[in-house]
Amino acid sequence: MNGLRVPSGTRATSWFVTTTAAAMAAQPLLAQVPAVRPSPPLRAPVVARPLPPAIPAPSPSGAAAAQPGAPVPGNPDYTPEIVQTPGSVPVPPPLPPAIWDVASAEQLLAYIRQIGVEGLNPADYDPDGLSAALQSGDPARMSQVATEHFNRVSSDLAFGHVKRSQRIDWFVVDKDLDSARQDSLLRSALATHQITEALNSLLPTHPQYAALKAALAKSSPTQASKINHIRLNMDRWRWLPRELGDKYIIVNVPGFHATLVENGVNRWKQRAIAGKLSTPTPQLNATAVGVILNPWWEVPKSIEKEAAGKKGFVPVKGEDGKIQRWRQPPGPTNALGQIKFVMPNSKAIYLHDTNARSRFNDSTRALSHGCVRTQHILGLATELLGDDEGEWTPDKIEATLASKKTVQANFVKPLPVYIVYFSAAALLDGSIVDYKDLYGRDPKAMVALNMKDGGASLVPPKPKQEVASK
Repeated sequence: MNGLRVPSGTRATSWFVTTTAAAMAAQPLLAQVPAVRPSPPLRAPVVARPLPPAIPAPSPSGAAAAQPGAPVPGNPDYTPEIVQTPGSVPVPPPLPPAIWDVASAEQLLAYIRQIGVEGLNPADYDPDGLSAALQSGDPARMSQVATEHFNRVSSDLAFGHVKRSQRIDWFVVDKDLDSARQDSLLRSALATHQITEALNSLLPTHPQYAALKAALAKSSPTQASKINHIRLNMDRWRWLPRELGDKYIIVNVPGFHATLVENGVNRWKQRAIAGKLSTPTPQLNATAVGVILNPWWEVPKSIEKEAAGKKGFVPVKGEDGKIQRWRQPPGPTNALGQIKFVMPNSKAIYLHDTNARSRFNDSTRALSHGCVRTQHILGLATELLGDDEGEWTPDKIEATLASKKTVQANFVKPLPVYIVYFSAAALLDGSIVDYKDLYGRDPKAMVALNMKDGGASLVPPKPKQEVASK
């Protein structure tokens, strides 16, 4: 912890209230029109050549510029996915450090001072340090400090302030920003004097983020718990990719619902059953390519003892005759019901039917082994299989189910699926719907949100190797 951390309780809201109070008058209709999207991304044109590597501001010691694959400045969680290998395209020479003009640096300072409207703490981005650099009259120092501040702010707007290490069971891939793209965004913003627009282009576009932002602006300074709850869930939207897709499925675990969204409108929404407390559903994204009709259930190793040797389960033996795993064949007792979605992911989590449909009537539906049981999922699959002139008509689906044969039916166009964890949602009138924090994930993330470094310093250091005694 450090002196810049936001304290808990009523005093935790004082820094925010000052900025949100001024924003309320300027945005009185935001809660009523949550679907208004932020400005389109301000990015350099795509060209058929490698983008230059990110160039961090020069340090007093003259540190070398970052190379491709280097961490995004201001984001200690970033892990490079592409490694330069021998024989690949040569790395282009680094660009010179970005040069800031006074007006652009003042734009950045103003943005930081009002960043409370996004549920973030201005003090975390050191406005005093940037102000001092502006007043120094030293262009090199101003450019260095402004670049550092821009990188820190843009990283948090793109990825969230809470660092990945403080997000429990979080496996969503977010490629909104990398070092080269961040540098390109900065240089484009400086060339056009549009620092504010560039930073706003990183904000989530989902209407729910705008609705939470409006609810935050309307909150009373005395509602410290409410304010913190809204801020945390706004940050969770920043954890996701900015653009979720034209058509996607999103499952909010605490809300126990699965929703098909197309062009920003809920096309289909039904109840869902998530993992019980001992087998919580992780947060992840995957691509659904189709469904399996009359599926077999491959019993996970973690719960194999529940099925081993019981009626209705079939052993799978190896060449040595030993049982390797257990399966449950299709039929009325199959735990997956009539259908499961094919959405490969490292956690083996997917949406499926169930043979215990009465459980959808329970108010708290944390009952599964981790996968998402989805009410009326056959209707969802039928719609998706018929999209884009798909060959799978309702009659063909029914005939296949009646045949009892296990068949995979693919969508014409795969679509993304997001399994997320939002413990609060905002309505059009600015009121907040609170969901139970089923798995106790809020407190850890809230501590990190109130830290200047987003909880990066909370990661325990790796143990030092013991020196062997002579």
